[in-house]
Amino acid sequence: MTQPSLDIVTAVIRDAEGRMLVVRKRGTRLFMKPGGKREPGEDDLTVLARELDEEIGCRLIEASLLGRFEAAAANEPGFTVRAATYLARVEGDIAARAEIAELAWIDPAAPGDLPLAPLMQVVLERLTA
Repeated sequence: MTQPSLDIVTAVIRDAEGRMLVVRKRGTRLFMKPGGKREPGEDDLTVLARELDEEIGCRLIEASLLGRFEAAAANEPGFTVRAATYLARVEGDIAARAEIAELAWIDPAAPGDLPLAPLMQVVLERLTA
């Protein structure tokens, strides 16, 4: 039997040093890319712009599709997450907002010991291939 799935859109945001932004939602322990679930009728870039504004308070300037990825959902046991992931350029002061409890910048090639969501692992493999 196929697991139920969640349709999300996420962003790879990098700083001037090439580090990648990861976020941890309140009440969870795993870090993931900013982004979120699609609302009815939204296309990828609408979802991404809305979620980046809500979660980290910045504006989406430009985005190009990195790929479509699938992994076990980090915070919804029994679900698979299907993500359209974009390389995104943003403007504004990035800060934890809404359900985001913590932000971190990681080196994609050596992310350190932060606990990462399964989808993060898949995307990091693509970024460092």
